[in-house]
Amino acid sequence: MQLKVENVTLSFGGVNALSGVSLEVAQGELVAVIGPNGAGKTSLLNCISGFYHPSTGRITFEGHDLTHASPHQVTQYGIARAFQNIELFTGMSVLENLLMARHTFGHYNLLDNILIYGRAMRVGVENRRFCEEIIDFMELEPYRKALVGDLPYGVRKRVEVARALALSPKLLLLDEPMAGMTLEEKEDMVRFILDIRAERGTTIILIEHDLGVVMDISDRVYVLDFGQVIASGLPEEVSQNPRVQEAYVGVDHAA
Repeated sequence: MQLKVENVTLSFGGVNALSGVSLEVAQGELVAVIGPNGAGKTSLLNCISGFYHPSTGRITFEGHDLTHASPHQVTQYGIARAFQNIELFTGMSVLENLLMARHTFGHYNLLDNILIYGRAMRVGVENRRFCEEIIDFMELEPYRKALVGDLPYGVRKRVEVARALALSPKLLLLDEPMAGMTLEEKEDMVRFILDIRAERGTTIILIEHDLGVVMDISDRVYVLDFGQVIASGLPEEVSQNPRVQEAYVGVDHAA
């Protein structure tokens, strides 16, 4: 397995956001994590991406221990994330936002940077070429020089995913990439997600509330409720699970 989350618990002031969560993702899989609001889905991504550190448990990615890794270290290992709430530089262009993400690949010394020659120039040219390729891939050519703050919401969500791709991830974490979109925008985003996996070979963990989308495109599904995994398996198996149905229709578990 490329990613292993083993018995992870995350606590805030005595309240468990996650309780003994375990999850495995194989290379090239598209795995969805679903559940009602407040189930712990985003907290799980926060643990994988280094924004939170689990109270107990272990997270590994390709042999690297992520349990207490920083977000910068997680990025270096090959994990990138697109946020539910768009986290872009609104006063910068689409291209500039992607180039900012690529700065982590700028391994050259201060003198190179000041004089703009040698390795600094080569890295800068390569980073721009790579970002232009991502812009083409995500069909953002008409907006490449536009300020992100001036773009329609659906396009900004696409730029958020593009910026994550600029990090050349092996594993892409998508936190509700279709939230607030129109039907047409959702269809486009689904197409991009499938292309990211098929054409770039990227493993994907997807959080999404649209169950129709989840069941159509996921290889496997994990269901969280009150910070615990209540079901996992193939989409058709999970959709028929009584506990999953109860969680989504709001049946009282104590009843």
